[in-house]
Amino acid sequence: MLASLGLILLCQLIGEAVVRGLGLPLPGPVLGLLLLLILLLARDRFALLAHGPLRNDGVETTSKGLLAHLSLLFVPAGVGVVQELDLLASHGIAIILVLALSVVVTLLATVLTFRLVSRLLKQQDAR
Repeated sequence: MLASLGLILLCQLIGEAVVRGLGLPLPGPVLGLLLLLILLLARDRFALLAHGPLRNDGVETTSKGLLAHLSLLFVPAGVGVVQELDLLASHGIAIILVLALSVVVTLLATVLTFRLVSRLLKQQDAR
């Protein structure tokens, strides 16, 4: 489990280093997650890579353990919000409006995407 956690954190570290080194407009952990995905896909395709933490669903088991305790990762964010209550009070209305607008835009994008995919699937079934 420690080796698998180490691999997950190593992928995140590599992603962060590449993003900062190249100045990419992308969060480092996102690039690290893509690297981990590529590693897992390569492991499934090439049995030669199924060693160490990539063997026997080690990364998957560790990931499920992390997800089971995901609520603990929100504690630092909660502390940060409490530390910035004065900023939240001065810009609270703007933050609420932006959050509400982003929720509406996200819902509209989701509905439009669903309708488009549904329509494309119906056309595909008709053929």
